Amino acid sequence: MKQTGKVIGVGVLLAWLAGSSWGGEPPVERPLIDATSLKQKVLCGYQGWFRAPGDPAGEGWRHWSRDSSRITPKSLTFEMWPDMSEASDDEKYPASGFTSQDGQQAHLFSSAHPLTVERHFKWMEQYGIDGVFVQRFLVSLRDPSLDRVLGHVRDSAAKTGRVYAVCYDLSGVREGRLFDLLASDWKRLVDEMKVTRDERYLHHDGKPVVFVWGFYSDRFGPALAHRIIDLFKTVPGYEATLVGGCQWQWRAEPDAEWARAFRRFDVISPWNVGNTTKVEGRKQAATGSWKDDLAEANKAGMAYLPVVYPGFGWTNLKGKNATGATVPRLGGEFFWRQFVKAADLGIDMAYVAMFDEVDEATAIFKVSNTPPTQAPFATYDGLPADWYLRLTGEGTKLLRGERKRQQELPIRP
Repeated sequence: MKQTGKVIGVGVLLAWLAGSSWGGEPPVERPLIDATSLKQKVLCGYQGWFRAPGDPAGEGWRHWSRDSSRITPKSLTFEMWPDMSEASDDEKYPASGFTSQDGQQAHLFSSAHPLTVERHFKWMEQYGIDGVFVQRFLVSLRDPSLDRVLGHVRDSAAKTGRVYAVCYDLSGVREGRLFDLLASDWKRLVDEMKVTRDERYLHHDGKPVVFVWGFYSDRFGPALAHRIIDLFKTVPGYEATLVGGCQWQWRAEPDAEWARAFRRFDVISPWNVGNTTKVEGRKQAATGSWKDDLAEANKAGMAYLPVVYPGFGWTNLKGKNATGATVPRLGGEFFWRQFVKAADLGIDMAYVAMFDEVDEATAIFKVSNTPPTQAPFATYDGLPADWYLRLTGEGTKLLRGERKRQQELPIRP
């Protein structure tokens, strides 16, 4: 498979053969996504952390329920029910006690199933989404299914011409253990699993890209931050283009060494999920800092990767008291405004949080508008299940300069 070649998208071909929304027209040729640069890329965070009883991982209802052995309305930890209409029977795991609105057994998926991950990548291919930062949680490194999901991502990216890169999440690890866990795992991925040699592994400036999320000055000291940065900048054989995921107010950091650390990344990506402002009485993403963020990043010799997200909610995860944290999607307006803001600033890349995050209602993949009634679930308010996949594809075109800027939504139901 040549880097510059073109392929008939598998997802496009299957959709056309099935007589879906392609209007009977033959499928178009989709170029392989260029894996040599982060520029002009829109990449989604891919959690890949869902498990179900009977799946290859054998971990029960992980990330669906507080109780891995059973799932009930009171044990739910997710906000949106995924659309399972395209899943094969082998990918469907029955959620006991939950029924669809026509009374049939309701099902969930497992990220440990290769066909499910491949389906997600086919959707990316079909809707023109470049690829993912696959999440790798330091607290879960002992879990063998983490490598299993990474393997599924590697295979699916190769089949669909998408790109991927590893994103480490530092959350929940003690400061004294963090560096050793991170360094040993990265070295294993490079030396043993050889992920950075994949044709579909994303590179930038001649080096593999690695995203490290969790540079927060209230979590650990600046000496550790510099040590992590040095790992990817100075250790022979393990150098990488480092994307640093950090606090959104990074420019206001008073600690001089932390302030210096924030300016040592190759690419900075301040976390913006939940950071909102009121516009005409409605919550919108707070993007007023992006202009100065971009200028300061450029001054420090860094690229700037803004975080865009479609909305937020976690009442099933956190309880009714969390209702005030809900960020309504406004039919996609909330999401689209962030792409427009990035384009206005001349930014040509973005990190979409997230592809499959139904726990906190930030997912852009297909979710059900008719979820089970046994518990409250957020929906896309009657909009098509692929609405946010389509919007992400249009946002990608906007940042690449392939479509005209417009403030109103570029698609219709």
